[in-house]
Amino acid sequence: MKKDKQKVTFTTIKNGWLNFLESLQTNTKTLIISGILMLVIMGIVASGIFLVTIKGSEEVMVPDVVGKELTSALLDMQVKELYPKIQLRYSNSQDEKGCVLEQDPQAGAIVKAGRRVELVVSRGVVLDRVENYVGQTLDAVQLHLQALFTSSEKALLVLDDENILYEYNEAEAGTILEQDPLPDTNISEPIKLKLVVSRGPEHEKAKVPLLVGLTVNDSLLQMSRSKLVFDFTSRTAEGDEAPGTIISQLVDADTYVNTYSTVGAVFVFPEEREAEKIYGIFTEELPPYSFPLQVKLDALTPEGERFNVVTMMHPGGKITIPYILPLGTELILYIYDKEVIRKTVQ
Repeated sequence: MKKDKQKVTFTTIKNGWLNFLESLQTNTKTLIISGILMLVIMGIVASGIFLVTIKGSEEVMVPDVVGKELTSALLDMQVKELYPKIQLRYSNSQDEKGCVLEQDPQAGAIVKAGRRVELVVSRGVVLDRVENYVGQTLDAVQLHLQALFTSSEKALLVLDDENILYEYNEAEAGTILEQDPLPDTNISEPIKLKLVVSRGPEHEKAKVPLLVGLTVNDSLLQMSRSKLVFDFTSRTAEGDEAPGTIISQLVDADTYVNTYSTVGAVFVFPEEREAEKIYGIFTEELPPYSFPLQVKLDALTPEGERFNVVTMMHPGGKITIPYILPLGTELILYIYDKEVIRKTVQ
């Protein structure tokens, strides 16, 4: 009897355990199926959100705002829910100041609301009145006008060589004496600027210095100080002549001549090249100038050292400059800081 009870109890436990395992298996399948369904539903929802996002805002047509004042253009942009990105630029007419010159995207383009539209707006002309140039140098005014109109499509103040007149005057050569139009003249359209420029005193005299015995460096210093044009030539030193010095000049010292007259002088150079250095005369033919311009000769050694050989005023034509430099040095000639010639010492 007791054994029968134990058998029943064991059977009951066994059946209960089996039922539990079966129930667990059934619930696991349910959980897996539920999880799969949940993932599918989430995917559908995410796809819907993605499609709505892709569709984005309402599409609108870009209005035509070119030629309109900025305030009016901004209102047109606001109605279409478009946002401007503004860039300022000088234009050729004072009447365009504050108006839209360009737009991107172009008028009529279909874009989504909220898009940025680039607007180029005129800040007016770079120069609306003629400045006072009297007393300034011609070169300075030319550089000034060039810089002013670099970013402008069309220069409003034009200065041509044919509109520059030169006359002898006590003012320093290159000084502007008169101008037309007068200062403060309004500029509404491109106009030509006419200038009267000084050539310097007509009969200004310069004293010829004593050149004989000067070294190359002494001669360069004299060139920078004198209102004369030196025409240097050279030959090989003979006898007791000191190499690298001037042994004769063609116009006597202390003679008075017209400014920028030519004074010839002869150098004697050593027959053989010194260690890694060479004597020579830089010679070029420049175009004739209406008045003397600043001329500068720089040297760039093979080691990369750069220095000024001489700076002087020169009227153009033949120019000769003595030097003693390392072999392979580059000589660079500038007219008012603009490079015009480059040579290598050989």
